[in-house]
Amino acid sequence: MNKTIVLTGGGTAGHVTPNLALVPGLREMGFHIVYIGGKGGMEQRLAEDAGLPYYGISTGKLRRYMSLKNLTDPFRVIKGVGEAVSLMRKLKPAVVFSKGGFVIVPVVAAARLCGIKSILHESDMTPGLANKLTIPFAHKVCSTFPETIAHLPAKKAVLTGAPIRGELFTGSKSNGRRFAGVTDDKPLLLVMGGSSGAAAINRALRAALPVLTKTYCVVHLCGRGHVDAACTMPGYTQLEFVSKEMPDLLAAADIVISRAGANSLCELLALHKPMLLIPLPLSQSRGDQIMNAESFRKQGFASVLNEEDMTADALVREADTLFARRTQATAAMQTASGQGGVSAVLAVIAETTRLPQTR
Repeated sequence: MNKTIVLTGGGTAGHVTPNLALVPGLREMGFHIVYIGGKGGMEQRLAEDAGLPYYGISTGKLRRYMSLKNLTDPFRVIKGVGEAVSLMRKLKPAVVFSKGGFVIVPVVAAARLCGIKSILHESDMTPGLANKLTIPFAHKVCSTFPETIAHLPAKKAVLTGAPIRGELFTGSKSNGRRFAGVTDDKPLLLVMGGSSGAAAINRALRAALPVLTKTYCVVHLCGRGHVDAACTMPGYTQLEFVSKEMPDLLAAADIVISRAGANSLCELLALHKPMLLIPLPLSQSRGDQIMNAESFRKQGFASVLNEEDMTADALVREADTLFARRTQATAAMQTASGQGGVSAVLAVIAETTRLPQTR
């Protein structure tokens, strides 16, 4: 049997990094790993940085709102299916593992047309649109949260947790502070808006900096193209995006302000980092981040500040409150179950392909 596996997923880092978390284990199992994503998608750089052969296909965004692109993108998806079918015939993979994002639709559809089994992974409480469209084609559907199982076909659903990158646990606090160029006399506040940034968080944070920097060293991952060259002050470091340095920055962080994408939350949970979560509002999402954030708040892992309530003063207040209760939040996370789903997902892949699991 061809021991090739196709990984797919893209659009955001949260749809790519769980795939990359599986790479060491898949290599131990003897798989040749290739990545299929969008042409010019941000996933291409991440996959190629991980040493994976990358194939780009045409795809279209799946929108829930009115847009003229809704008239043309279906044709791009159809074109992508044809391109993916050609790749499936060329690569002859044993299985496809799909993490999410609009690029997965043509890939998983092509796998079904070619008689190749697909395994999906759903990070959020309820399936996203791309996964909803591809679940009928899938052999198994893995989930991060137990609550998700009720929304999946019973014969396909498997609770695995989220695959967490092993390198995240190797970070150095001193290296993180050195990389960020901050001193050791104040706690470090790490602010993450996602791989593409978060304009609302960026604005509120920069307005709050004169107060925040009195208490914290602030490291701000503001997203590509969102660095404000005019915003400079002692104790504040802004970066567009980091990759290999991320484990060190996370090790150095005392508290984290973040969006509430499931993958980021699970990584912060596994690292026991107290979180102030600012979920995407309903005006910009289907509400999955709001549900994720509320679940973490109820479990004592995080505080939540809704974007519509976010001001500079509110950001300072909530950050200070979280820092004051960081010990309790860390203790709650240390006793949580289901942290890291690499082994569980690899077991599903091994069972699906009937290969021995060595990890």
